[in-house]
Amino acid sequence: MSFINEKYIKIADYSHKFSDKYSKNEPKIVVVTKNRPISSINQAISHGIRCFAENRLQEAITKYDLILKKYPEIELHMTGPMQTNKVKKSLEIFDVFHTLDREKLAREFNKNINILSKQSNNKKFFFIQVNTGDEPQKAGISKNLINSFTEYCTKDLKINVIGLMCIPPIKEDPQEHFTLLKNLAKKNNLKFLSMGMSADYKIALSCGATHIRIGSMLFDN
Repeated sequence: MSFINEKYIKIADYSHKFSDKYSKNEPKIVVVTKNRPISSINQAISHGIRCFAENRLQEAITKYDLILKKYPEIELHMTGPMQTNKVKKSLEIFDVFHTLDREKLAREFNKNINILSKQSNNKKFFFIQVNTGDEPQKAGISKNLINSFTEYCTKDLKINVIGLMCIPPIKEDPQEHFTLLKNLAKKNNLKFLSMGMSADYKIALSCGATHIRIGSMLFDN
């Protein structure tokens, strides 16, 4: 499972076209290393890549514990569903969380961030995951509740929510969901949009994505 730098460069070149259109910053490519070996991560690091993501806490600890000691500048994202009993450990390794989606989880983050802030100045950033397709089997808060939940997280708990995230239903046009997410973010004064993966990142970028989560496209099998 080798990392394919040529494909990363191709995606980066394409993303660059949208840097001035939607924000002052170039869209960020978050390299998802779920189920990828440490050797592939090290290949990516050797090409200068410093932004990665994992979907599971234990896999992240196993693979990134030593890597982060050697490369402390790496930004590690959590893109998988979160359990409240894993919040404390997750805060020790992840910098950015893409799947905040319920009040109980938000309260647990708030409690542990307050404890962590006394020990470290390492700030944490959050995306609220929105279930734009109202799929019962999928994580994410209902689009009808996003306004009140955002206010609860940012004003009541003072959590550093920077944007919204979504995963469109497989059989539906992703553009409709990306556009919806963009409108919801604008309504809630949130700057960043985590949307788009290997199959639909171009559509996501055209809709204003600031973070695209790319995995399978960057690795051979």
